[in-house]
Amino acid sequence: MNVQIDPSWKQYLKEEFDKPYFAQLAERVRQEYTSANCYPPGRLVFNAFNLCPFDKVKVVIIGQDPYHEPGQAHGLSFSVQDGVPFPPSLQNIFKEIEMDLGTPVPSTGNLTRWAEQGVLLLNATLTVRAHQANSHAMIGWQTFTDAAIRALAAHRDHLVYMLWGGFARGKAYMINKQTNLVLESVHPSPLSANRGGWFGQHQFSRCNAYLQENGIEPIKW
Repeated sequence: MNVQIDPSWKQYLKEEFDKPYFAQLAERVRQEYTSANCYPPGRLVFNAFNLCPFDKVKVVIIGQDPYHEPGQAHGLSFSVQDGVPFPPSLQNIFKEIEMDLGTPVPSTGNLTRWAEQGVLLLNATLTVRAHQANSHAMIGWQTFTDAAIRALAAHRDHLVYMLWGGFARGKAYMINKQTNLVLESVHPSPLSANRGGWFGQHQFSRCNAYLQENGIEPIKW
């Protein structure tokens, strides 16, 4: 695996690349991409890091693993490529933003515009085999992405962490809630959101209010 990652992240994660687990992970990913259809495209595996340099991060949104159907995943959690129908979770995210901020639902589910403003759209697992959700969940990615979260926690304050669903909320222990804002809720998937606890939480306006209180430009959701 040829790791092309923004230099700002490499500064904090370089030790991870030298650890035995990462060599094993890289070999497993290479084998998977050689023998099966996997997503996202290889050049976009580290897209979240490359679009959102370490010192530019304002918000962290943690997903579980990439979408696993053709044409969807491009290395950003919850985001799909232009022209791809919105997955149900993304539909609910946009509905909540519209209710919270009055921002109309966009024509594209491509969240590159968020990443470029400082939203780290980080999946805990960065690759997946086609049609098989969580198929790469146990091959070592979470050790790497947890290291990224810990690096932010150690070196950056006044970030907003949006932890949606039990999996993402399980990362909260790594974050200092005294120096950052942690917004926890149920997952935006219909199964969870329709039971309550997703809609009406005003997470996006609360996020922007916190950023502004700390002299940071808010996100144009």
